[in-house]
Amino acid sequence: MKEELHYIGHKIQENAWQITLNIPKVQDSQHTQQLEESGFPLEERIALREELIGYLGQALCGEKESVKNDNVKNWSMKLSMRAIHFDVPLSQCLRAIAAYRTALWDTLTEELHKNNFSAITMLDVSKIIDPLLDKACSVISNVYENHTNELMAIAYSALEELSVPVVPIADGIAVIPLVGAIDTRRASLIMKVALHEGARLNLEHVILDVSGVPIIDTMVADQLFKIVNALKLSGIETVLTGIRPEIAQTIMSLGLDFHAVTTKFNMKHALHDLGFRKR
Repeated sequence: MKEELHYIGHKIQENAWQITLNIPKVQDSQHTQQLEESGFPLEERIALREELIGYLGQALCGEKESVKNDNVKNWSMKLSMRAIHFDVPLSQCLRAIAAYRTALWDTLTEELHKNNFSAITMLDVSKIIDPLLDKACSVISNVYENHTNELMAIAYSALEELSVPVVPIADGIAVIPLVGAIDTRRASLIMKVALHEGARLNLEHVILDVSGVPIIDTMVADQLFKIVNALKLSGIETVLTGIRPEIAQTIMSLGLDFHAVTTKFNMKHALHDLGFRKR
């Protein structure tokens, strides 16, 4: 049985180029057209196809399990990164692997019939090749998923920064209107943006308006205190505005001490105290 697998493995390696050329024949025309339009160089695609076919042939020749897996894993990662570079969708990559499988089995079936190999030989070949192709699909999917997560993290970070606008209204004075819930992560971002913009704009006073914050509990209050103290250490005085009556009641019921923080009922009062008057 081992001799038969070695024979088939060598045949695959000998015919790797022909199997590679047969792959587009078992792909639908739409898939081929999309690959062409992506700009992924044909020569590079052919080289990658032939490389994987060669690894599958080597696997049947008794290559060590760890080597087989590493070869396919490294190949899959290389293919994924190039496909991502040319904006090839994940579905196209997975469909390509299915085409490899079909083209390979077309050649294997012909070889098995020609040499009158038993059905058990075909099963043994399948037990070696199919898991490797499945592994390729798995690795490719993971690379695409990680890439998508990275893009989402970048987009989320950019969106978060936009959610902390620092609005200069006069020399040395700016308003930071906060809208939405504040958790530890967002509080850290607010502090980072406030300190950075405070230094960039040479601010002396910041009005931190929390009228758009739905809940101020112990955790949120603690985060606000940290932001105020960090700004104070940077030489920036902070006025907290927009604490609604129901929020004030919650603060009192929780026993939170806001005496160390300058608060005003609304932004109008804060601006008045900073010297803004009606003409």
